[in-house]
Amino acid sequence: MATYKGFSTLENSKHYTLTDFELAKRDLINYFSIRKGEKLMRPNFGTIIWNVLHEPFTEDLKSVITQDVKAIASYDPRVSFENIVVTEYDQGIQIELQLRYVLTNQTNVMLMTFNGATNRLTAN
Repeated sequence: MATYKGFSTLENSKHYTLTDFELAKRDLINYFSIRKGEKLMRPNFGTIIWNVLHEPFTEDLKSVITQDVKAIASYDPRVSFENIVVTEYDQGIQIELQLRYVLTNQTNVMLMTFNGATNRLTAN
């Protein structure tokens, strides 16, 4: 079985190394942190969520966001998604993404909150 290794300096720890499922989740968070079209030479990289935070939260918008989240989650072969729940959140949008780490069959629910007031993403 392969082990994926990476690092993140965002955690409040002296050990910045991430492996396997934690690394895959951090990579997804990084992807969702970027507005679609913002990355140089990669216009299709990133999410549309940042562009629609202040739009009325209709069923059509919810469907478009769900499709965007599915597309992003499917880019990483290390994870598969089991369920996606998109809800309106105070001044933003909240995504609950149930992930399965393919190599170990481990599951985890990732909760991401896109705050329109602060333009920040919080995730667990």
